[in-house]
Amino acid sequence: MMRSEFEFDRPRELEATAPPETRGLGRDGVRLMVTDPHGSTHHVFRDLPSLLARGDVLVVNESATLPASLPARGPSGNFLLNVSTRYAAAVWLAEPRWGVGAPGPVPLEPGTAVVAGTARFFPIEPYPGIPRLWFFRSEGDVGRAMSDHGRPIRYGYVAHPYGLDAYQTIFSRVPGSAEMPSAGRPFTRSVLRRLEGRGVEICRVVLHTGVSSLESEPGGDSIPPVYPEPFEVSTSTSDAVNRARSDGHRVVAVGTTVLRALETAWDGGRVVPRRGFTQLTIGPGRPTPSVDGLVTGFHDPRTSHLALLFGFAGEDRVRSAYAEAVRARYLWHEFGDSHLVWRDAGN
Repeated sequence: MMRSEFEFDRPRELEATAPPETRGLGRDGVRLMVTDPHGSTHHVFRDLPSLLARGDVLVVNESATLPASLPARGPSGNFLLNVSTRYAAAVWLAEPRWGVGAPGPVPLEPGTAVVAGTARFFPIEPYPGIPRLWFFRSEGDVGRAMSDHGRPIRYGYVAHPYGLDAYQTIFSRVPGSAEMPSAGRPFTRSVLRRLEGRGVEICRVVLHTGVSSLESEPGGDSIPPVYPEPFEVSTSTSDAVNRARSDGHRVVAVGTTVLRALETAWDGGRVVPRRGFTQLTIGPGRPTPSVDGLVTGFHDPRTSHLALLFGFAGEDRVRSAYAEAVRARYLWHEFGDSHLVWRDAGN
């Protein structure tokens, strides 16, 4: 997929630069645009329960965010090491950056130690096709280094640092994500109580997200390959999804991470329990039969997240919805507004 296929105009001032709480809003006070085959309508996120029906199933991601951005020191000087994904006991994928708004590349030499708190990382080689991501071998307690010295990963559009709590969702239970599964951020206890009262079932998957900066920052025209991320779909969740579908109810994924997990667990006719690593890429021409709706944020141009949305709901509908979102001044990124998208029956 080429980045130029997923381009649109969005003013820079529509980037959310801080959590909605700093604007006097509760988490569930962010705006919610709903897009279906008939167009888009405007709501507040706390309206979500009224938009669902008894028997519908919401699938959420239980992954919790790590303080994965570590101050590091190597032969080239001081930089940030944004730890992405663990593949073995002492093998990690990570992105070295000069700073929050300065991605690099940072010169590395295989085998030369990078010190990050109480841990040391030894570069092995770049990830194939993504030269800013490196495999590292670690020594020492990486979890302790994160706990003692790490901060949540932050990019240049977020003006100030915020604590780890700002990057957790109400569903966060299993630590492992480098970046917050942000589609779940607007959910509150009040919203969950109202969903329960309407007879909407909530079930859970785990997908630990890696870094996303490689998609949204300048580069060549090719969207970088999707690297493997760990996930698990349990028997209880697969049963709930399959039961809802057989009974004629809707299944809604909360986040692109959930959609990718469920689609990875799709066996051609149903969702099955599955765990491991997924490298699934969803885009135009790739059906997504496991779910009917997707709660997500607003995605940057030229990214695989936007390609996924094109594949899920159709390019024309997404482009029309995004033009409306720009007109109505919706906010982008993890602290921004939300989007509920219903797919075409044929997708």
